[in-house]
Parts: sequence; C-alpha cells; structure tokens
Amino acid sequence: MNSTREFWQRWAETLRRYQLDELVASFLEAGSPFTLLGAQAIYFSGGFIKNDALSALAGMLEDETETRAFAAFITRNP
Repeated sequence: MNSTREFWQRWAETLRRYQLDELVASFLEAGSPFTLLGAQAIYFSGGFIKNDALSALAGMLEDETETRAFAAFITRNP
C-alpha cells in the first residue's frame, strides 16, 4: 500500500472542486468516532472494490495524527 500522503493533493483538489473541503475538514477534526466508522466501512467495501486510494483513505482515517494532518492540509492549501 502506498503512503496516504501520496494521495492528499488529489483528494484535496476533488474536495475543493465540489466545495466540500471545509465540511470534510470539520468532520475530520471533530474526532475519531466518525473516522473509525468510515475506515471500517471502506475496509468492508474492499471486498467489492479494490482501489489503492480507498485503502490509503481507510488507513489515514484509522490514524488520528494523519487524519488531523490531512484536515490541516486541506484548510491550508487553497
């Protein structure tokens, strides 16, 4: 699996395109219950869909430090 940070720029661009960057950053900063549930949902769906970006997203959501770093990344980099 690739490092999650390899996907950050692409994820941030997609969130900005749909004007979801601030909303997603708020949810990511809110805490681990949502992020852990999201990670588990992605892992569960992994049986149906194999994708490196989704695996990286699930890994990031499990790591609170990485999750907060990504939230800071999308709010700092316009």
